[in-house]
Amino acid sequence: MMVIRSIREDDLDELYRLAALTGVGFTSLVADEEILKRKIALSQNSFSKETIAEPTDESYLFVLEDTETGTIVGTSGLLATVGLDEPFYSYHLGTITHSSRELGIHNIHPTLILNNDFTGVSEVCTLFLQEDYRHSRNGQLLSKCRFMFLAQFPERFTEKIFAEMRGVCDEQGVSPLWESLGRQFFSIDFERADELTAQGNKQFIAELMPNNPVYVNLLPQEARDVLGKVHKNTEPARRLLEQEGFRFENYVDIFDGGPTLEARIEDIRAVRDSRLVLATIGQPKNTGEGQHYLVSNAKLNDFRCILIQRATPPGSGLVLTQEEADALMVQHKEPIRIVELLSHTRH
Repeated sequence: MMVIRSIREDDLDELYRLAALTGVGFTSLVADEEILKRKIALSQNSFSKETIAEPTDESYLFVLEDTETGTIVGTSGLLATVGLDEPFYSYHLGTITHSSRELGIHNIHPTLILNNDFTGVSEVCTLFLQEDYRHSRNGQLLSKCRFMFLAQFPERFTEKIFAEMRGVCDEQGVSPLWESLGRQFFSIDFERADELTAQGNKQFIAELMPNNPVYVNLLPQEARDVLGKVHKNTEPARRLLEQEGFRFENYVDIFDGGPTLEARIEDIRAVRDSRLVLATIGQPKNTGEGQHYLVSNAKLNDFRCILIQRATPPGSGLVLTQEEADALMVQHKEPIRIVELLSHTRH
């Protein structure tokens, strides 16, 4: 069975193995043992906080475990806020108008403006699924389990939440936007800049990036073409977020031009439509056919989420098999959260 759970200390080796598979441009999961140790420790500490006055530096990292083999095959995460300790930079795609009444000319120029507009906002992040598991709706489970957690613990996050999507780069890690723009100011490779950012070293951005608007029309066509576009491996992740109500509002990554998608938490479909019901342990009718549902427990530190299939829509209660109940770590009559899984994508 495929089960989402919160990360544990003994997952370090498996997390490192996954990080080594991600490739250039995936700054939230890098193959560095010390960074991963800190990431796991911060996540465990965040899950163990019983109460939160307001969201600050908490980080919640989930893993997808194949219980048959005991291996970790994917990760996804939530950050309570960004930019409180280190500045969080992005570009906003805006416009500047130049006009001359005398010449009868009115020109509108697209621009990139450096900003910190997402400071203090929650982020969905660190979505990665091992390639040979990209089937059977595992990607949906991995991505959307986070919305079940948001629905259960909204006080731990801000009203708005965003996702920074990986932008376009080739197999050698070369980004058209970086080569045209970033390199002119940083004089380092895209991979090195990504590495520094992953280590939390972002001061160099403030020191070296121009604060003036960058005129998009002055960039080469190949750089303009990737603004707001995602890496081919990230297209399924973008579709899953847009399916839940996330939208592109003209913010892009300063390194590779990848889009930033955002939503109000209360408007996310899985948050809005999920509901708490009581678990009954028994033998449900017609498992393995009908509609798919995400089901999570209502626990913080022992958060679990699975995917089930039922022919009949659940009412005020839900019958779980013993295996499903064990996977969710719930007893008879304990509350569980359920939401229908949208079915028009199979990733």
